[in-house]
Formats: sequence, C-alpha cells, structure tokens
Amino acid sequence: MVKKTLFTALSLLLTYNTYKLTTILFELPPETFSLLAIIVSAIALNFLITGAVAFLGFVYPTSRFLSNSYYKIKNLETLNLFYKWLGVDFFRLFLLKTFYRKKDNQRYFNGRKSGVLLFDYNTRQSEFGHLIALILVFALSLVLLLEGHKYVFIWMQPLNILLNLYPIILQRKHRIIVERLIERIDNKKRI
Repeated sequence: MVKKTLFTALSLLLTYNTYKLTTILFELPPETFSLLAIIVSAIALNFLITGAVAFLGFVYPTSRFLSNSYYKIKNLETLNLFYKWLGVDFFRLFLLKTFYRKKDNQRYFNGRKSGVLLFDYNTRQSEFGHLIALILVFALSLVLLLEGHKYVFIWMQPLNILLNLYPIILQRKHRIIVERLIERIDNKKRI
C-alpha cells in the first residue's frame, strides 16, 4: 500500500511539473529561449511524461486498458524489419550492459511457467507505458509546435523515439519468445 501511494504521488508530481514547464513554454514567445533552454525543456518533458506514466505502471495493471489482441504479434516480418532497421538490438545490448545486468534478469524471468507468465505481464506493462508516453510526448510536442516552439518539437522527437518507441519494439520482440514458450507449456499440459 505504501509503494502504491508513493508511486502514485510521484506520478502526480511529475505530471504537475510537466504542466508547469508547459505553462512556461506557452507564456513566453519561442524566441526568448536559448538553444540550451530548448534542449533542456525537450529532455525534461520527455522524462517527466515518461516517468509519470512509468510510476503508474509499476503499481497498477495499466496494460489491461488494451485488449489481449493488441499484444498478440500479428506481423512478425514487419516487426523484425523495424527491429533491424532501427538498430533496436544495440539498444537492447545497451540496456543489458547498464540497467538490466545478468543477475537482475532473474527477477524478470526464472525459467518456470510462473516466470514466463510474469515476463509476459511485464512486457505488456512496459509496452503499454511506453506507448502512452510516446503518444503523450508527441501530442504535447505537436501542441508546442502549433504554439511556435518548432525547435522544442524537433528536439523532443529523437528522445521520444529512443525512450518510448525503441522499448515498444523491444517488448514486442520479447513477446515473440514469450508466446512460443506459453504455447510449448500449454502443449505439454495436453499430452
């Protein structure tokens, strides 16, 4: 209960700071911002929005807002093409070397059916959070563009792709393996 309250409060705090920063950008003309202020604003907005959504996903089953059919991998060839073309494998390797070291991976997947199901749940939670953040960051940057902040818009896009689109593709790629493992487990039960 404490974790849920704390993470909800953190999400609200990040949302409030997103609102405050956006208000500043709306109140001041674009030409008053230096390049450094533009870059810092773009980075801050990406992290604030992504963080606000992530904290909610850590304590609530947010992935349930989308149907199970959304999470099924339908076009494997297209997914593999995007994965390769965007270099998502380099992103995956970066995460493994920095944030998800080998010993930490055991909490995500322990090799048992319960681990496979937990891994499936975690991929869905992660993908949903990054999808919502991707949409929110893009929508806010579009509104800022319409307000004349074209450089904030331009600087927000690459970071939004890196912070949100890459993880979505990576989670979908993980789910290919998860779907195969679940199918294999189900087939063994029938025998």
